[in-house]
Amino acid sequence: MFFKIRDALGGALARGCRFNEFKRLALGLPLALTLAACGAQTPAKAGQDGHTHGQEVDKSGHSRTNPDNSGHDEDTHDHDHDDDHDHDEHDEEGGDHVALSPEAAREAGIRISTASPAPLGATLKLPAEIRFDADRIANVSARVDGVVTRLGAAEGATVRKGETLAVVNSRELAGMKADYMTALAAEALARDTLTREETLWQHRATPEADLQAARAGVASAEAARKAVENKLHAIGVTHATLDRLEHIEDGALGSIAITAPIGGRVVRRSLSLGETVSGGAAAPLFVVADDSVVWADIAVYKSDYARLREGMAVTLREENGAPAAEGSIALILPLIDEASRTATARVIVDNADGRLRPGQFVTAEIAAGDGAPVLRVPDGAIVQVEGRASVFVPADDGFAPRAIEPGRKAGGFTEIRSGLSAGDAYVSEGAFTLKAQLEKDAFGDGHVH
Repeated sequence: MFFKIRDALGGALARGCRFNEFKRLALGLPLALTLAACGAQTPAKAGQDGHTHGQEVDKSGHSRTNPDNSGHDEDTHDHDHDDDHDHDEHDEEGGDHVALSPEAAREAGIRISTASPAPLGATLKLPAEIRFDADRIANVSARVDGVVTRLGAAEGATVRKGETLAVVNSRELAGMKADYMTALAAEALARDTLTREETLWQHRATPEADLQAARAGVASAEAARKAVENKLHAIGVTHATLDRLEHIEDGALGSIAITAPIGGRVVRRSLSLGETVSGGAAAPLFVVADDSVVWADIAVYKSDYARLREGMAVTLREENGAPAAEGSIALILPLIDEASRTATARVIVDNADGRLRPGQFVTAEIAAGDGAPVLRVPDGAIVQVEGRASVFVPADDGFAPRAIEPGRKAGGFTEIRSGLSAGDAYVSEGAFTLKAQLEKDAFGDGHVH
């Protein structure tokens, strides 16, 4: 029906009906009446009447030859030929594309992947769970007893490394800082005593025993100061903080900031303002995680364990079957869980768009075929554009269709024999959306593809 409408529209234009007039008529008339008003016929009607070029029908129904029509037919034929020639050139150039900004593409669900070879054989479908990367998660606890006096971050907040999450006021900390200042003063006094005894010794005005006692006093004072200082470092007090103790405000000795050890998002907070916290408690006060990279832990049944190898391509799908991410098996843990009798295969997934959530369950499709790797794409990435199998590829200002030659199909993937190379970027999800937009734009321009 689509091509019938196109041919009918072409006939109307060839008979001198301007496109704007056609659109105005089309607003209120059925297709057949619209074309008739422009002097055209639908393909079905033309076939029924059986009229040929160069003839007209009078009011009595008899046909008569138009002596001037032969030239008109020749012109029309040439015009149609030129249109076909232009259309062929347009197809060969592949200039049609969908203009779409990166932001609009993301909102439309367009997902770009990189073409890569993989075995086109049997596909294993196994359950998997999304987890935080263990190297990108931090449990933050208080290192000293105290009371929360200020909160700096709420759940869901994005924080930088070293940013203050909360402030705790601790009597224990205040006592330790006071001990440090006392030890610092005692060390300074011991050093002054040693300097005086060394001067007297040079003038033979003091016995050697007093000099040795002064040296022992400095060593003892230094050791006492270092002991207190190491305790303060153990609970998170830095050298910069200790250097400012002499100039600190009154009553501020007991304050200590709980800071983020890594950058990421606060995924859990288990304290409130005025709450008493204990140093070294088992439960963390904050959990900060960087979810730009996550793990997909696949439960591998004992019967499938021997079929998997590191490096196999994996497609993660959501519950509705939509592709969520692609990757490859990074490692296969050697242990088998005693309760579930399954092993774990791990996929490290780039999650910069935040689409995957830790705790989410997905289905892992693993290309476990034994054949030679071939270039393949998901079946949904291939659409028909102007009667040719095509995939969409990124263009300067959007996406353009590229004709490909498909091959074998297996496990939700199609082999690509030509038209796409390994390493090329292509639209793995949302191709039908782009096709619909391409056809919509083409029809609006008066040229239907």
